[in-house]
Amino acid sequence: MPISTNDVSAGSRTLRGVAVFEAAKGLLVLFSGMGLFELIHRDVQQLAEQLVAHTHLNPANGYPRIFLDLAGKVTDANLLALAALALAYAAIRLAESYGLWFDHRWAQWLGAVSGGIYLPIEIYELFHQISLLKLVVLLVNLAIVVLLVRRLAHYHNRIMSLKS
Repeated sequence: MPISTNDVSAGSRTLRGVAVFEAAKGLLVLFSGMGLFELIHRDVQQLAEQLVAHTHLNPANGYPRIFLDLAGKVTDANLLALAALALAYAAIRLAESYGLWFDHRWAQWLGAVSGGIYLPIEIYELFHQISLLKLVVLLVNLAIVVLLVRRLAHYHNRIMSLKS
């Protein structure tokens, strides 16, 4: 069944929306990684204590206590490793975004595979403890994966029809 020009342009707009979303994720992680670099050679424990005090949280309670305990165990090597991982992740997301913006097949494969990897984890997490945020994350990721797989299948079918 042929696709009309309106469907193709709507599909391209949707693909560009996904590209913008992926770029936003990449930039967020990039800036986070840069922030981790800034913490190297600093007293992370003291910064964590100031943050907890500034937000008026009780440092003896659950999450603030866990946060402070973890901050006390952070080393420069940990920060460097986390920052490097964040930069690598950001590079992948930004490359995917670029490829999706220009409708490259490799980017659609990258997005479908990388998004699909998270689906079982997100489903497990949703069943482990249900929340609206987890449900929204799962549905958005699923919608992106379905969109990319459908575009890849459409492209494959067009190629096959041209060969016959």
